[in-house]
Amino acid sequence: MRRHKRGLRVFLAFLFLLAVAGIAASFLRLSASEARFAPYRAKLVQYLPFQIKTIRVEGRNLTPEDDLMRALGTSVGKPIFGFSVSAARDRIDTLPFIDHATVERHMPDTIVIKITERSPVAVWQDHGQFILINRAGERVPDQGLEGKNGQAFIKLPLVVGEGANIAASTLVDALTANPSVKEFVVAAVRVGQRRWNLTLRDGATVLLPEGQEQAALARLAQYQGQFRLLERPVVSIDMRLPDRMVIHQPPAPVADPNAPQDSLDTNQVKQPGTDASNTGNGATVRSGGQAGSTQKSGPGTAGNLPQSTHKPGHAATQRGHDSQAPSSADGASTEE
Repeated sequence: MRRHKRGLRVFLAFLFLLAVAGIAASFLRLSASEARFAPYRAKLVQYLPFQIKTIRVEGRNLTPEDDLMRALGTSVGKPIFGFSVSAARDRIDTLPFIDHATVERHMPDTIVIKITERSPVAVWQDHGQFILINRAGERVPDQGLEGKNGQAFIKLPLVVGEGANIAASTLVDALTANPSVKEFVVAAVRVGQRRWNLTLRDGATVLLPEGQEQAALARLAQYQGQFRLLERPVVSIDMRLPDRMVIHQPPAPVADPNAPQDSLDTNQVKQPGTDASNTGNGATVRSGGQAGSTQKSGPGTAGNLPQSTHKPGHAATQRGHDSQAPSSADGASTEE
């Protein structure tokens, strides 16, 4: 009888382990199906109300955080079992720039998202073709203009011209460091494989100096913050000389000679303390003037022009400078 009892206990223990294994296998089969597992997850959330306290993201550089959180489908404070990690991973994989992603639950309160992004920094227009390039100026492989790759083309800066792919990373870093300027830029054109011209949303052109993109864009961001310069009606902003900025404005409408002349001609007003030379439709702003003064010139208007912060007393015009200096009589800037 004792031998039979020992055998019965072993048999019962075997049946118990077999039942546990069967339940576990059924649970795994159900969890593989999102639709079938959803009701069980809802009950599990009720009995295990663990909340998310931390969402950790690894590998994100180009993907906007808001887009990533929307694709995740949950947030801090929500139940940690209240979403499907596989469905969240599939949604994240569809975002632009994402090559692949993993989503993990780390009990009791942490979600970890690990993403591997594609590595383009700009779109290079070369002989009518648009090519995604990396920081080295090389073509990013296996990219096209369809699906989420097409969305990536829209979000990246556009660089145009011979050699633009090689120099793009420096300009992109400078624009990223000055977001108030970057939001107005639609394209950057490489000139003579030496420097950049920026094309703004309203069609205006910003002429940057050779090798000094970061300093010039920082100045431009300062003027944008103080004077909203990039929102004014200008034709071009010439920053090729380090000690001055030449702003060309569109010509003003011709005044009606029959109109009454009982008001002061503001084109002849010059505030004291300023030091800006006006030629034609251009206004040259340099050091030595009073910040925020109003200058008027010719038929054009250069109102509320910012003043440079460089050394005072510098000559208004330079003679014998290289071909990059703005020097024509009507205020137009000479180009290479």
